[in-house]
Amino acid sequence: MGLIDRLLGRSDDRETAVLYAAIVARARAPHWYVDGGVPDTVDGRFDVIAAVLAMVLLRLEGDPAGSVPSTHLAERFVDDMDGQLREIGIGDIVVGKHIGRMMSMLGGRLGAYRAGLAEGDLGPALERNLYRGTAPAPAALTHTRDRLAAFRTALDAMPTQAVLEGRLP
Repeated sequence: MGLIDRLLGRSDDRETAVLYAAIVARARAPHWYVDGGVPDTVDGRFDVIAAVLAMVLLRLEGDPAGSVPSTHLAERFVDDMDGQLREIGIGDIVVGKHIGRMMSMLGGRLGAYRAGLAEGDLGPALERNLYRGTAPAPAALTHTRDRLAAFRTALDAMPTQAVLEGRLP
């Protein structure tokens, strides 16, 4: 359990820990950076984790059984980002400001990806959020768009319990 959890009196949710670990593992897959052209940087890794996390959160928001776990998942993301920021040397005084900005970025991505999925084209949302406004090579964008859309489709076909157990497609 992270510092933020302890300070806010949150319980240790092992199921969410397994799911979050599966999300991070999926986001660390080399194809995002090699075939998808996402920069293999701190920002690039954050952006891929946020994209994969967003797909899972969007899947969970469609099921009442996913409501509480999705909140725990977002809290786990905050704890992870807090730890990552401290590990790269961000001091205590500004960590909160960075975390607030990251949560705002995640919220913006959720809205953009939700809209992109509804419109049938994640491309513009990915260019703006995952690639931070710098258009990648068309093949890289196609790779990333298709992989994220396929991931979301596969998530939709799974029982919620399987998703919560971290058995990601």
